[in-house]
Amino acid sequence: MKHISSANNEHIRHLHRLLSQGKFRRQYAQTVLEGVHLLQVFLQSGGRPVGVYIPEAKMPSEEVRKLTAVLPEDRIFSVSDGILKKISSLTCADDILALIDIPLSGTLPDKGDCVVLDGVQDPGNVGTVLRSAAAAGVGKVVLGKGCADVWSPKVLRAGMGAHFLLDIYPQADLEIWLARYEDRVFATALREEKQAVLYGEDLCKPTAWVFGNEGAGVGKAVLDRADKCVRIPMHDATESLNVAMAATICLFEQMRQRSAY
Repeated sequence: MKHISSANNEHIRHLHRLLSQGKFRRQYAQTVLEGVHLLQVFLQSGGRPVGVYIPEAKMPSEEVRKLTAVLPEDRIFSVSDGILKKISSLTCADDILALIDIPLSGTLPDKGDCVVLDGVQDPGNVGTVLRSAAAAGVGKVVLGKGCADVWSPKVLRAGMGAHFLLDIYPQADLEIWLARYEDRVFATALREEKQAVLYGEDLCKPTAWVFGNEGAGVGKAVLDRADKCVRIPMHDATESLNVAMAATICLFEQMRQRSAY
């Protein structure tokens, strides 16, 4: 096991760049997991980190000993206290950071259930949608080019480990992809000619669910590819739902209907 005692160490500088700049995450195809929970989920999914950086004061803890017992020694680094806190976006005291390679996306799916995000820019919303997709048993998430960086620290924290239970396809050209997608496409939007009420629809068939930008909604080019625009009934006094909440309602209604068969 190696020890890092300086904030100017090349490992620490690399972690800092990945945590703070999307261009470095894309350049190196790497990201950083902050905190024990994300690392545990990553390991449980079969992932193997490039490096795990542990504050020196945490090394004797039982939790850390269990983690390090399943990791190659040359991938574990003890770090002098206070150094990781300077680069982490966590508000708590020093915690473990793990460097990982971003999983390869593979080929976009031609059919089957999936969640599609069109211009969803808030990292918290993106992460929450990923959690809901994983919890509702929808294993594929496709993100258009205008979405928040799905592998950023904020999205990873909001996802609470859901990233490692899903196949994720970032930076997709949604219009081109949806033109060849074989199953039906439902978008949450108000559009009279394609309007349907969520609870009146049969949701047992494979579906691509499209959820749009927090302010502008689903873009017209993507909306034109939808077979139906689904409306969630609400009390008259309310105007709209948060995109992550809307996605959760749709996905769990789908799961509810399918559980009866």
